[in-house]
Amino acid sequence: MNKKYFYLTSVILLSIISGLLLGNLLANRANLSSLTRVFSPKGMNNKVEELLNIIDKQYVDTVDINKITEELMSDLVSKLDPHSVYIPASDLENVNSELEGSFSGIGVQFNIQNDTVMIVAIVSGGPSEKVGLLAGDRIVQVNDTSFVGKTITNEKVMKKLRGPEKTKVKLGIRRRGTSEILRYSITRGEIPVNSVDIAYMIKPTIGFIRISKFAATTYTEFLNSIANLKDKGAKKLIIDLRENSGGFMDQAINMVNEFLPEGRMIVYSQGKAYKRSEAKSDGNGSCIDVPIVVLIDEFSASASEIFSGAIQDNDRGLIIGRRSFGKGLVQQQMDLSDGSAIRLTVARYYTPSGRSIQKHYDIGDSKDYEMDILNRFNRGEFDSKDSIHQVKTLKYKTIGGRTVYGGGGIMPDIFVPRDTSDYTAYFNKVVNYGYLYQFAFQYTDRNRSKLVKIKDWSKMEKYLDNQDLLSQFEIFATSKGVIVNKNQIKTSKNLILNLLEAYITRNVLGDSGFYPLLYKNDKTVLKALEELAKKK
Repeated sequence: MNKKYFYLTSVILLSIISGLLLGNLLANRANLSSLTRVFSPKGMNNKVEELLNIIDKQYVDTVDINKITEELMSDLVSKLDPHSVYIPASDLENVNSELEGSFSGIGVQFNIQNDTVMIVAIVSGGPSEKVGLLAGDRIVQVNDTSFVGKTITNEKVMKKLRGPEKTKVKLGIRRRGTSEILRYSITRGEIPVNSVDIAYMIKPTIGFIRISKFAATTYTEFLNSIANLKDKGAKKLIIDLRENSGGFMDQAINMVNEFLPEGRMIVYSQGKAYKRSEAKSDGNGSCIDVPIVVLIDEFSASASEIFSGAIQDNDRGLIIGRRSFGKGLVQQQMDLSDGSAIRLTVARYYTPSGRSIQKHYDIGDSKDYEMDILNRFNRGEFDSKDSIHQVKTLKYKTIGGRTVYGGGGIMPDIFVPRDTSDYTAYFNKVVNYGYLYQFAFQYTDRNRSKLVKIKDWSKMEKYLDNQDLLSQFEIFATSKGVIVNKNQIKTSKNLILNLLEAYITRNVLGDSGFYPLLYKNDKTVLKALEELAKKK
């Protein structure tokens, strides 16, 4: 569910920030020598290894020394900054796959509803499409074993469906309108992980590109998107980095280079044992004269902030939205001998004006750091520019002489508060419990034969506008125990319908239909369009 709508409970916010801190933390790719053991400071015998050996051989009870070692590794790294992290060998493949641009699997998008794995979409050209799986199918068996029930989780599904390329997995499928279980043997293959969610013409001369992360293929995807949009008449661009938690620094640098004249600073980084490294534009970019607006929010971090900071400090375009996360630390991944790894903070990066946008943290104590987003929410920062706390002593100048501040993220040039005018208790409940998404899937499932004939999101919108979705949803929500409140439903009507139509369209047309519908009344997007309309 799109986070820009929902700042409803502290639980939601804390889960999002935890995912950010443990997720896409790699800001720079480097080939480093493997670390073959735990190193102790100079002049000391390896006390950690010595202690573990003593416990293993002499402790009164038998203990799992491997488990103790894993916990110790995590504890050691947790004593550093909030972005250094230990990754067990069992988790490394999944953690890396998000940024590597592909993984090996069967090529489906799924959702768990009613204790059953529902296939929401089939990856075009993937293994599942080749054998005949369809959107709407239910996975009820894996390798001849029942795979339904309350114990099914997203992690378990991915573990079953992903695997080495050219290996096989057998699925038992229930399909709407068919009584028997359909059986498929699928050979796993390479599945692309796209980081450009969508690139489309939002107005006749304005292209819109949404980027979800900075992965290994992001720059290539970005160049292809620009070329396609220019072919369609794009003269101006909106780059949406909201909720983009970062990734590879080099991908952000290459993207910024497309917009800057020769010799402009993009970013520089340095650390105790990390020699100062600078990235400057080469003047060969494809969009040097293209007007640009960049959208950010409180979940835009790391590489997103490198891109935004370079555009802002070079006075190259407008930054619109809300203050970004504030992650200015560079991690390098160091592989360990057992297949695990650490992502260790080795440097800070600085925007062209010389500012570090890293927000404050205490070494070895990440509690306040993890609570920062919630604290911003509680003091009203998402709703009022006046509530934003910046370090006023950390002043810097853009290339054009404007004042910008360091020490706490990128402050947008134009602040757009979140829009909660249509929020009600009814809306909050149906969102928090996922009922909008569940209804959209079930509606799509019942009407798929009609919906698949519609190939354009604008035609889909017109069709759905005439289907009385709101009344149908009220009945569905009532069956889930949500009491009808006509006044609140009237207030939230446009929000509910917008999300229902967007989700239904996504189930049929994918992201290419989802985002144009989702963003048609988005206040930040509308402000970007307004500002670009002023540019010749």
